[in-house]
Amino acid sequence: MITTDILIIGAGPTGLFAVFEAGLLKMKCHIIDALPQPGGQLAELYPKKPIFDIPGYPSVNAGELVDNLMEQIKQFQPGFTLGETAVSYTKVDDEWFEVITNKGTVHRCKAIAIAGGLGTFEPRKPTFENVADYEEKGLEYFVKEPEHFRNKKVVIAGGGDSALDWSIFLSNVASEVTLIHRRNEFRGALDSVEKVQDLKNQGKIKLITPAEVTGIKGDGKVEAIVVQKDGEEAFDIETDYFIPLFGLTPKLGEIGNWGLNIEKNAIVVNNALDYQTNIDGIYAIGDINTYPGKLKLILCGFHEATLMCQSVYNRLNPGKKFVLKYTTVSGVDGFDGSRKEAEKAVVKKID
Repeated sequence: MITTDILIIGAGPTGLFAVFEAGLLKMKCHIIDALPQPGGQLAELYPKKPIFDIPGYPSVNAGELVDNLMEQIKQFQPGFTLGETAVSYTKVDDEWFEVITNKGTVHRCKAIAIAGGLGTFEPRKPTFENVADYEEKGLEYFVKEPEHFRNKKVVIAGGGDSALDWSIFLSNVASEVTLIHRRNEFRGALDSVEKVQDLKNQGKIKLITPAEVTGIKGDGKVEAIVVQKDGEEAFDIETDYFIPLFGLTPKLGEIGNWGLNIEKNAIVVNNALDYQTNIDGIYAIGDINTYPGKLKLILCGFHEATLMCQSVYNRLNPGKKFVLKYTTVSGVDGFDGSRKEAEKAVVKKID
């Protein structure tokens, strides 16, 4: 059983920043996320795309922002349950909640902060009939552990950043990488497209365009995929793994059955105070919530995370007054024993 002060559901930028704000208040956090790595949409959908409305950054790549947030919270030692989704919650007593994931992991916490962005991300799956027969039997929607593909034949389908990036990465891991896209043009970062072109020229990536994967063959596991190239007869490619990277579809998931007030697939919160839901002790911050005047921006999520943490502090410390100090004055004390502080003024006489 995992025990923490605040259980954050969602490891996107809002959820990650909430760890920092909670840490300033000496509260521990643990994060659940359905994706295999922190970062939410930023890490999975557009890690190399620039973001222009983060204060202090004229431009920052999405992946870089995630890296910076992870570095910022490292001193507060958050825990992570990745590749799992929150399925059910129980109010154990006046102090504790219990949240169980789809894989049976049990979490106990004193407050829940739902920071799930647009919801649980589910992969867009191929549309041919026997897809379900091969899931986790060579058909993978995420690259959770790259070493799993060491010296194996891998076919990747897709034309965005994820397909390009994983083709590049696995070209140094797998024995053979084939990238298939239904168009000749790829919609991704220019340097990634150029890198794939270079690796194709070196013979390290096989590129098939315009083409689509129309089926899978194999006895109990993936052994080959069926490819239909534009204007040509379908043919088979032997492979150990097929990884279709067609993007993700956001869904509210099991959280939608928790008894929360839902409006147009978003969770209604009290924005006049602390972004708490209709259930005492459960908050919703970031793109997953709604209230009058709501703006789905990362910087708004940061603001909501800050006020949510203040509310949880008061919940966990009734009657104890918290005196807000600027970090330039108070410094930042990490749970790992580290301390960050501004240089102290020096008292010195000037002759």
